[in-house]
Amino acid sequence: MPSLTARTESWPIRGVFRISRGERTEARVVVATVVDGDHAGRGECVPYPRYGESVEGVMAAIEAMRDAITEGTDRDTLRERMPAGAARNALDCALWDLEAKRRGTPVWRLAGLETPMPLTTAYTISLDEPEAMGRAAQEQANRPLLKLKLTGTDDLARVRAVRHAAPESRLIVDANEAWTPEVFAEMSPMLAALGVELIEQPLPADRDEPLANMPHPVPIAADESCHTSTDVPALAGRYDVVNVKLDKTGGLTEALRVVEIARDVGLGIMVGCMVGTSLGVAPATLLGPVARYVDLDAPLLLARDRTEGLRFEGSTLFPARRELWG
Repeated sequence: MPSLTARTESWPIRGVFRISRGERTEARVVVATVVDGDHAGRGECVPYPRYGESVEGVMAAIEAMRDAITEGTDRDTLRERMPAGAARNALDCALWDLEAKRRGTPVWRLAGLETPMPLTTAYTISLDEPEAMGRAAQEQANRPLLKLKLTGTDDLARVRAVRHAAPESRLIVDANEAWTPEVFAEMSPMLAALGVELIEQPLPADRDEPLANMPHPVPIAADESCHTSTDVPALAGRYDVVNVKLDKTGGLTEALRVVEIARDVGLGIMVGCMVGTSLGVAPATLLGPVARYVDLDAPLLLARDRTEGLRFEGSTLFPARRELWG
């Protein structure tokens, strides 16, 4: 009979991680573990206040599923009984990991996915003054893909500073809902001239309709506007890419549905993550082979990671080992 435990953990961030909505110096995660006999599966999630989540609320939501897990609830039933979000993600990924351990078969094969391969991930430059972001970019100028956090005011100066400091790096930018339609219209052609490849979530998720009628000189990715597969059809026309994060979809099971529907309606795939450890990132790496952009640098932003964590060589991310997940 399966049993469920959950715990909270805090992992220090290297320096400060800052976006338009605020800053933090630690990553607070929740880890769910489902044990059945000699086998144990783990899943990690990052509760996100932007979506009304807290560590305490996520712990309570996981605890509320204890009897269902003990009774043998599967991933599809879990998807029906829990809303999308961090709590379901931790349980869904724990159940995937448990099944892989039971069967002696990796998750990618159970899910019918492509063989995992090394991925090139973006590396995030946190929001700061233009000069500081330029210095940060200079330190990372050997990385092939940089992601810049923006906020509206002085953003063009930020991108110019980074472009000057890292002339060979490809660039994507993330406004985290901080722009207005006027800022987007003004910034887009100038960012295109600077070689920016992608603008992530320029407008607030509940006020992104204008994007359908505005030129896209730089492709646009939906992040806060895209949580589950039901969101995807309405995004075609407004966006060019959807950012799939397991803490939004509520796990790998729903993330696979998001990818399928997004590709059906002609949207490209970006796979991203919240700031957590390698345990939270490992399931998302399985989506890498179908993604146009991979943004799975969270372990690189931590002061320390799990001992069995993912292996990075520069910006190259290697498949997870069995000891970690999957």
